[in-house]
Parts: sequence; C-alpha cells; structure tokens
Amino acid sequence: MSNHNSLPPRSPVTSAPASNPNGNQSKSGLVPTNNVTTNEGVTVRARIDPTLTVADVVRQLCVNLKIKGAPSDYALRDENNDLVTNDNLRKKIKAKLDLKLVNAPAKDAKEMKYVRENEFAHEFVNFDGVAQLVDIVFTSQGNILAHALMCISNLMELDYGWASLDDDFILRVVQVLSSLHSPINACRPATAILKKLVEADPTNAPGSQASSSTSGPVLVPGSVYRYGFAIVFEQMRKEPSLLETVVSRLGSADTGMAQNSMMLINSLLTHVSDLRWEEFISKMERLRVRRAVVRLMSQHTVEDLTSGILDFQANMLRVIYRKKSTPVDFETQPSQMADLNSIWNHSKLIEEVDENGQQLKWRKLGFDSEDIVMEFNDVGVLGLECLKRFVERDPDFSKVVLEQLSRPAERRCPIARASNEVVELLSEHWAIFAPGYSTSTTFQPFFLDFFKVHALATSFFLRMWSESGAASGDFVRVVALVRSQVKVALRSENVRAWHEVEHDLLECEYRAVRDRQMKELELEDDLLSKVPVRNLRAKIYKESYEFVRQQRIQCLLQGAWFVIAVPGDSPMSRDSRRPNKPWRFMRLDNGLRYLHYVDSAMKFPVRSGLEDLPERIEIAAIVEIATGQCLLPPNVLHHSDLPPASPLGPSPLSFSLLAAHDEGGIRSLADQIAPDQSRWADWTDGLNMLRKDSGHVASKETAGFVQALTEIGLKIKLLGVSSFIHLSGEMVDIPSGLTAGPPPPNLDFFFSPLI
Repeated sequence: MSNHNSLPPRSPVTSAPASNPNGNQSKSGLVPTNNVTTNEGVTVRARIDPTLTVADVVRQLCVNLKIKGAPSDYALRDENNDLVTNDNLRKKIKAKLDLKLVNAPAKDAKEMKYVRENEFAHEFVNFDGVAQLVDIVFTSQGNILAHALMCISNLMELDYGWASLDDDFILRVVQVLSSLHSPINACRPATAILKKLVEADPTNAPGSQASSSTSGPVLVPGSVYRYGFAIVFEQMRKEPSLLETVVSRLGSADTGMAQNSMMLINSLLTHVSDLRWEEFISKMERLRVRRAVVRLMSQHTVEDLTSGILDFQANMLRVIYRKKSTPVDFETQPSQMADLNSIWNHSKLIEEVDENGQQLKWRKLGFDSEDIVMEFNDVGVLGLECLKRFVERDPDFSKVVLEQLSRPAERRCPIARASNEVVELLSEHWAIFAPGYSTSTTFQPFFLDFFKVHALATSFFLRMWSESGAASGDFVRVVALVRSQVKVALRSENVRAWHEVEHDLLECEYRAVRDRQMKELELEDDLLSKVPVRNLRAKIYKESYEFVRQQRIQCLLQGAWFVIAVPGDSPMSRDSRRPNKPWRFMRLDNGLRYLHYVDSAMKFPVRSGLEDLPERIEIAAIVEIATGQCLLPPNVLHHSDLPPASPLGPSPLSFSLLAAHDEGGIRSLADQIAPDQSRWADWTDGLNMLRKDSGHVASKETAGFVQALTEIGLKIKLLGVSSFIHLSGEMVDIPSGLTAGPPPPNLDFFFSPLI
C-alpha cells in the first residue's frame, strides 16, 4: 500500500497508512502525530492542525480516507472512548493519543430507535451491542448516557437479548435515577428500565405455570425473566434516597417524568415480595405517597395520568386488604408491639385487676376481653394501625378515656370496639373484599386518606353514642347510624371537597342523622347489615368480579372489528390523515400475551386462529388504555355500522393503546373506535384487567355488571335463608358474629351427618 504523502502540503490534516503491505514502516519525512482508526478497522497516521475545529478535522479525514456518508455523521473519540471536543482537541493531539473515527452521538441516537425491531436487535445482540451499551452507561454522562439508557429501554421491549444485565448495572441505573443532578432525558429511560426489571420475574415468563414446581418457577438459562422485585429492591436499598426522589417526581412539571414515576411505583406495589412487603410499604407510607397522588388528582390536566392514578388506587386497595387480613402477631413483630404500647401510653391509664383477680387493662379501652390478639381478629393489622393513628391524632385522648370510665359500666362507649367497627364499615363502603378487585372508575381521594376518614368516623361514633344516650345493648343501633352517615359524608368523593366530609362527620346533629336513618330503614332490610351477610356479600363480589373479568377476556379472544381512529391532538387537518385502510380486526392470542390485528380497506370474514392477523402488539408493552381522545376519520363518518358522532369532537367510543415513547413519554401503538358502547366496555376493561400492574376498570358498564351480579347473587343466597325461616315458622335471629366454643376435652366424639 503506497503512502499518502502526496497530499497537498496546505492540507491541515494529512494521513498515511499505519504500515505498508510488507510490514515495513513508512520512510516518509512526515512525523506521525496521532493514529486514527476508522469503523472499518483501518488505522492511519495523521498530522492534525490543532487550531482547527473538530468538525473541520472530521470533514477532512472523511475526504482524505474516502469515507462515505456525511461528515456530520461522524465524531472523534480517544483511546478511553471520551468524546473529542473543541476544548480538548489540542490537549489530545499534544499527548499523541490514539483516536477513533466513530459514529456521531446524533447518528447513534437515530439508530438506537431500531433496536426494538427483531432483525436489528438480533444482529445488535450478536455483535455484543448490549455490553457496549452497558459500558457507555457506566462511563458517560449527559446526553450520551441518556441515549444509551434509551437504547437499553427499547431493547427491553423484546423478550430476549438483555439477560446479561447484572446487579452492578441495576445499581448504576438506581444511582442515575436517585441523583438530583441527572437530566430528565436520562431519568425517564432509567425509570422504564427499573420497571421492566421488576416485572421480569420468573413467574411472568411464558409457560411459567407449566414449568413451575413446589419450589417455584424454573429459571430457564438465558431467559430475561430472571429478575423481579427482590433483585431490583436489593439494589434500591443501597440508595436510600431513591424512593423519595421517585415520589417527589410525581409532582414534576414534566408530564412524562410524572407518568413514568407513577408507573414505576405501581409496578413496585404490584410485584413487592412477601419478604420485603412490610419494609417497602412502611417506606412508602413515610414518604406520604398517597398524599402526593391526591395532589396529582387535583392538579392534573392531562388525561394520560388518569390510568396510572386508577392503577394506584387499585394497588392501595390491595395494601389495605392485606393489612386487614394479616393477623396481629405481637411476639414476632416488634413494630406491632410498639404500636400497642403507644396506644396504651397515650391513654395514661394504669393496669389493675378486677373483682375476680383477673387482669384489667385492655377492657378499660373498650375491648371485650384481655385477649388482645383475638380482639383484632377481624380487622388484623389494619385495625391496630387505625386505632394507633386515632389515638395519636387526638391530643385529648386520655381525657376521652377517663370520661368514659367515669360513667356507669353499661353507659360506657367501647372505644376500641368502635374503632374496629368503623374499619369494617369503611371496608364495606370501599368494597375492600379481596386483593386485586376494584370497580372504581373515578378518583377516590378520601379512600387514599383512609386513616384520616377512620379517625373522623370514630369520633362521630363516640359523639352519637353520647348524644343518643346509648347503653351497652345499643351498639348495633349506633353502628347503623354511623354506617348511614358514612355513606352521606363519602358520597361523590371525586368531586366533593375535604371540608365537606369534615362538616358531615363533625358538625351534623344526632336528630337529623336519626331521622334520615329511620327513612332508610323503611327501604332497607336490616338483615343486610349483619356481619355474616356482609361477609357473604364480599365473597359473592369477588366471584362476580372474576366472572366479568373472564367474560371480558373471552371477548378479546373472539376478536372484533374496529374503525381506525384519527388522533385528536395532531395539528394536521383530518382530511390529510385519512387512513387508506379504515378497518381493523383485533384478537387476543390464547397465551394472553399478544394482541394480533390486521388493517383492511373493508371488512372480511376472519378465520379462527391468527393466520389472517399478521401484525401484533405485546400486552406487556401497553402501559395505559386512553379513552375518548380520537376522532372518526372522514371516509367512514356516515358508515351505517357506526353510531352517530360529532364530526368535530373526539368519539366517546375511541380508545388508544399507549406505550413508552423513545424520549421517555408516551406513544400510541394503536388508535381505534368501537362500534358500540358494549364492545367499547368489553375491550377497554378487558385490556385493563389483563395488564399485570392494573386491577381497575374504566367503564361504568363493567362496574355496574359486577355490582348487579353481586346483589342478585346475595339475594338468591338470602332467599334460601328466608325460605327456611318461613317453613320453620320461627323468626331466627342471625347473629352479628360467631364465636368458636372450647375444643372437646377428649377424642370420644363423632360428627353427625347432616339431614
């Protein structure tokens, strides 16, 4: 290979091959300044004028080396992979560092968008692209770091190629996200990466149910489903400020950042492990994440945040239910014993013995016995926490207790028992019957302030007891009063102000509450307020929800035709966005992982299976189902298969499948309009119920179905009870609770068969 020393002497950048074909060094009189290596692996020696800009150096290198493409697509990096800039060019030339002619950051950013495509990703992974990206994440800052994180986030939309991400990488992402100095364009993909890692649990792997055993799901070598909450949270614990930073970003002016933070919080709440459940939930409570979401409810103006807030409400319902169904265990849970001691210390009472020589302590606070574990049997840890917060909220609690103890025994209000009963009433009001089931279609700010509502309602209970002159036998009657007022105070909570709730519970008069409750009793059956009937309702509610969920998913499996919608936020005219193929058929696969579809110029008979549906959308990629934001295209405005709609405004039957955007925001995977209200409810709620991090429904139709099935099922069950009462000719009193008797003293017994 001949030398290139024949270049014009005026050229500020001259170059020659690193060696000739025989391996001998060039005998040129020019002294080589730097070695420059191209993307093709060719190394040349170049004398570079240090007074030039980097852009001029790159341009002349491209000309001299006959490199194809625009010079702006290339940049220089040194042997440490640091970018060469105008500020450090002279220093690197003087140090005779080896340089590399590489893709410019802007070009890399453009190419990164293709990494989610299977063909590109396959080649990218085979050429060790993931390891190179990880190296960039560890060594870069600013925009370069953001581009690398975005590329990894895009790659993680596929279910292969990123199983090599280790604990050090996760910790690095955690550090990026927790730093207040990290730019937003780096924090957004970092948030998405952590969310995906949390959800990449072995139990979520395709076919995990079939491959799981008693010891848990089997880890497949090379599978990306090898992470999960436990692995991610272990690295999060090394950066104590992370969760605080994520919660604070819920109030970010950047909607994409707020949305990503909400999605990460929901993912953590959905997948939290049993081992770290109490630690994680306690941390979130200390950070007042519920209050942050309530503020978001009152401030938000972007519909894209609605689904995340409803998901959060559903997750909080799971948290409350778990607390309520978790028995207190003072022997193994020091925090619970500390709560119990706090309650006692705030009462400022002294433990005594009664006339029978038995301990007299907890009965002073209004429990029925001294068996404190049994007293919290129905309300669990939630009841203990509610009583503790009620006690600590009232600075005059000790005076309240002493005032009750000064009364005759039969006139004392059992404070602790009242607190537990209010927990039951609120659980009934907000349908906290089972984990993962929520039929609320609107914001519930009062529910997110559960403990504050409990404190107000318990104070109301004590006031009604005093103002009504109640005695020990009137407990059920006062409960009925409180139930009636709770319904009034918490009505329409998505539009009512908090001060109205306080007014209804703090300032209402006993006579007004009693008169209204008497009118309600004329229309209601007292049987429905009995604890066994309430428990039966909870069981039937769960069954009804699951029935409707399965029905919705069956609709998705059958498939349906939709009209391809026009996004309503585009500045272009609608005529210019007219789709060439206005019809779309969508169907869910049997594995419940992909939504397959085809776009067509006209409807046609779609065969069973997926052969006619070449395109697909991964369910896991859908982060939100947005509704009522798209327009009907002009070429189908008057089609007979569609309901009448305004040609100017968004269609109420439209829905969009949204995923994370390349820049960290939200992008639409598909926009379509349902032919009728029923089909719209089937698909929007079916897709919401199918998502891993969501348990809420979006339509009043679905919520109404669940409630109607619950009421019908309850009445059918109660018909059997009433028929038995009628045939026996007796009025059977259904107790408010059942207490198990003592166990048999020996084994000399048998079970009599039922007749």
